[in-house]
Amino acid sequence: MLGLVGLLPVLSFLAALLYLDSYKLVKLRSVIAVVCAGAAVAGAGYLANGWLMGASGLEFRSFTRYVAPVSEELLKGLVIVALVRAHRVGFLVDAAIFGFAVGAGFALVENLFYLHQTPGAGLGVWIVRGFGTAIMHGGATALFAVLGLARIEQAGRAGVGQYLPGFAIAVALHSAFNHFFLSPIASTVGILLVLPPMLHFAFSRSEKALGAWLGHGFDADTEMLELINSGRLSDSPVGQYLHTLKDRFHGPVVADLLCYLRLYTELALRAKGILLMRESGFEVPVDEATREKFAEMRYLEGSIGRTGLLALQPMLHMSHKDLWQLYMLGK
Repeated sequence: MLGLVGLLPVLSFLAALLYLDSYKLVKLRSVIAVVCAGAAVAGAGYLANGWLMGASGLEFRSFTRYVAPVSEELLKGLVIVALVRAHRVGFLVDAAIFGFAVGAGFALVENLFYLHQTPGAGLGVWIVRGFGTAIMHGGATALFAVLGLARIEQAGRAGVGQYLPGFAIAVALHSAFNHFFLSPIASTVGILLVLPPMLHFAFSRSEKALGAWLGHGFDADTEMLELINSGRLSDSPVGQYLHTLKDRFHGPVVADLLCYLRLYTELALRAKGILLMRESGFEVPVDEATREKFAEMRYLEGSIGRTGLLALQPMLHMSHKDLWQLYMLGK
């Protein structure tokens, strides 16, 4: 029963983060999949650390303070990078949830292994491992995800440089916890005092950013769709830009470009509408007509090709948030 103290806190904290997600940006099945990914990373970390410890020749305490934090945060961070590149992460809220889920999966495997190795460990040990080590793993990866996504939003692109500050902070937090400068219990209390306010700040900031993005994006998409459907597109800057493409593409391809622009805008509006309904407590399923539009859009992508998509980028909202909303709608 004492082992449950090492397993339940991190899962309870993750459940609280999901509850606080008012827009329901993250589905439970996605969180479970990411927890499993974190568990798989823990297995890879065990093998990697075993090899690194032998290769470095460091004694266990020094290794856990200076090497393990780097290798473990790197492996956990790679899961977040993969999610961002696949457009699964759009806002700081889902970055925090997915980051904590990766760390939770890692911590669960680590604590289960520790339970197997030391079945007679006392309550104090499991308090440290459950409320300290496990929360630290989840919180460090959540901070990496939140800071990385915030820098991507500022830079407008995702590169290694955007992730480095968050990685450095995650490693520093991990290493500081493993040092136990005061005592294991004091380090655990420190983690519980520092991480929840930081994640609460991320949630608050993301809620405001999401509301602003929905308002601005909804207006911009509505205006674009009205221009296309009213026949006044040719008089607008967008229409004039499309006119310049006639010299670069054949007539049928230009027509497909316009169809793609219309479909993309319709789906973007639909996604924003679903988010607003979720915030009000309504779950809106994706209907068959929307799925057919996605199938048509994929066909048009093949028709206009990569060059055509690049030509459309000045007219399309294609930030990581915009690409994320299409993933959310089409999954």
